[in-house]
Amino acid sequence: MIVLIVNAIAILSEDRFLARIGWAAQQPEPAFGSGQDMSIKGKIVNLISATRLLARIPLIVINSVIIIYELLLG
Repeated sequence: MIVLIVNAIAILSEDRFLARIGWAAQQPEPAFGSGQDMSIKGKIVNLISATRLLARIPLIVINSVIIIYELLLG
């Protein structure tokens, strides 16, 4: 179940989907320790961007293992 949710987040297209609903990252991230409070929406957009960036390689490996497992053991 968690793999499905992370896969869904990872394949969201910022240009096609997120920008349409107004969730695209339009401004650069503030510098570390700048003290600016972000809104909930901004934090969610940053979480989606970080998930898309950091989970790409592990998802390829995990999805490959799941596919091989399903093919061999059904």
